[in-house]
Amino acid sequence: MFDIKLIRDDPESFDALMALRKVAPCAEEILKLDLYRRKAQTEAQELQTRRNELSKIIGVKKSNGEDISAELKEVSESKKAQTNAENIVKKTHEDLNKALSVLPNIPASDVPSGLTEDDNVEIKSWGQPSNLLINAKEHFEIGEALGQMDFEVASNMSGARFVTLSGSLAKMERALTSFMLDIHTNENGFKEISVPLLVRDKALFGTGQLPKFEDDLFKTSSELYLIPTAEVPLANLVSNLIVDKQDLPLRYTASTPCFRSEAGSAGKDTRGMMRQHQFSKVEMVAVTTPENSENEHERMLNCAEEILRRLELPFRVVKLCLGDLGFSAQKTYDIEVWLEGQKRYREISSVSNCGDFQSRRMNSRFRSNTSKTPLYTHTLNGSGIAVGRTMIAIMENYQQSNGSIIIPTALQPYMGGLQVISKNG
Repeated sequence: MFDIKLIRDDPESFDALMALRKVAPCAEEILKLDLYRRKAQTEAQELQTRRNELSKIIGVKKSNGEDISAELKEVSESKKAQTNAENIVKKTHEDLNKALSVLPNIPASDVPSGLTEDDNVEIKSWGQPSNLLINAKEHFEIGEALGQMDFEVASNMSGARFVTLSGSLAKMERALTSFMLDIHTNENGFKEISVPLLVRDKALFGTGQLPKFEDDLFKTSSELYLIPTAEVPLANLVSNLIVDKQDLPLRYTASTPCFRSEAGSAGKDTRGMMRQHQFSKVEMVAVTTPENSENEHERMLNCAEEILRRLELPFRVVKLCLGDLGFSAQKTYDIEVWLEGQKRYREISSVSNCGDFQSRRMNSRFRSNTSKTPLYTHTLNGSGIAVGRTMIAIMENYQQSNGSIIIPTALQPYMGGLQVISKNG
């Protein structure tokens, strides 16, 4: 959502910024609605003022025994006119919010130009792919051979894009979650939150999934939605709140299952765990001041990177181009981990600065000594990181020629000291 004053002050610049996100010029239509709403609002106020005046006149005439029929007639007509004006205000306000709600965030000035993920810009890398196995296998081949990853059983009960894990792989999923949360809470200053997995539509509107991306969500018969990411409930912790500046930044983390219909991914990653309807993820959310949001963005990126460094998994960081930028983000870094079985880098975390875009939708503000009125916070979110894709990376990068998987040293304490996952163990 946007401050309407921004559009009023410079509609041409607003259209130019929207054009970067492939949005057709819209400032003129938005300002027409805004003008119509403000005119109706002024009319309603003027009518109310006149009716207050009439009330005084009627009172004086009554006390003097004078005829008040003309004033009573004007009051009656004024009430009808005011009701009509107020209805116009309400309707145009709804139309204005609807028009603004489907517009994406304005990109930061340093977002690279480009149309697709191929135009993203690599900014750094860590580690080197091993390339030790000539015939390296993909994770689903390894997991099925171990007898600990079953897509067929999951499909029989739930359909495509589900999996069951058992034995040491199931334990690894749990271990990774604890490993990530411990780092974020003990070292990175995030507060762990246990959050609802079902939310109302207003929560999803606040973070930008609704109304534009409803097809990607799972909706229950009770009008609640399964969360697509813990970002939704974590960010909404500050919905309709005014916090003190001294309490910022707020840093939250949570581990949750996430649910996505993947409506736009037909034919993509149909095998394995790369793209599923249900997956586990550790999420980070930060709420801070405008002047600190860029520093917080870099900090959160480093927090996510550190997980991969501890697990000794090669990765690179790319800055997303305009065409690949998410709806609510003004700037995003993607961390892509090397997958030995696929012989390519794949996304494992996105870390985004949303500026005040979500805060305006959620009405999240803070008190500042420099402003008489509360100011909008800046919100940031990032995967810290996707548990299933981390498992994939470990399986493919630590696979052995005999089909076993070496467990990264940093993870072994969380696996009860287990060092190798094999078919017999």
